[in-house]
Amino acid sequence: MDSAATSDNGAITLDLSVDRDSATPLYLQLAGGIEEAMRAGTLPPGSRLENELALSKRLGLSRPTVRQGIQELVDKGMLVRKRGVGTQVVQAPVNRQVALTSLYDDLRTAGKSPRTEIIEYRIGRPSPEAVDRLQLRPGEQVLDLIRVRYADGEPLAVMRNAIPERIAPSREALAASGLYACLREQGITTVLAHERIGATVADAEHAELLGEEVGAALLTMERKSFANDGSVVEYGYHVYRASRYSFEVTLVDS
Repeated sequence: MDSAATSDNGAITLDLSVDRDSATPLYLQLAGGIEEAMRAGTLPPGSRLENELALSKRLGLSRPTVRQGIQELVDKGMLVRKRGVGTQVVQAPVNRQVALTSLYDDLRTAGKSPRTEIIEYRIGRPSPEAVDRLQLRPGEQVLDLIRVRYADGEPLAVMRNAIPERIAPSREALAASGLYACLREQGITTVLAHERIGATVADAEHAELLGEEVGAALLTMERKSFANDGSVVEYGYHVYRASRYSFEVTLVDS
């Protein structure tokens, strides 16, 4: 896909192609091409895609195949069908490489405008679980932190973190930047993390904070991060909207 054109009715016609010799089903090739255009900004939020009939004729695909490819992206929350309007782009998803980076930094790199809402900022006595996870010394306190991270004004993730009080950034710093950036300001660099990625469904609390329906699919990530001196700097449990977010992993044969 190299370019796109806008038709007289305002719909965007993409320069798409499919490979009939590929093992990938044609509807998935179509969905992948449209998704790539959304990530590249060729199909910005609010834009309209050409109708299914025009797509099927131009690409030489059956209408059921085109319909299935578009439905794939509707099910992901990336496209929406509107009566009298057509198929419209809702929101380009955030795709994140699984790496030792912060969500705030990743959103900035992806050209998004991140914003943080602090739901809870509480310093106090740690739970037995926090003492164990953070390897706290006797008498040490902990910061329990809950934030909602927004991307371009849309809620994207609810992030719960426990941080040793001795290195805890201020509430104001965390509202203005990412956790790892705040730690770097203190000379603390994270060099290693253990991470677990999973899935869940939205309960009432997460549905309200993320603007999703109760029972909607959510991605989860647990992370325990270490500094270059071997100390634990944070433990996090983050929940992401599956309709707006994905993780990407590169595998290498060893």
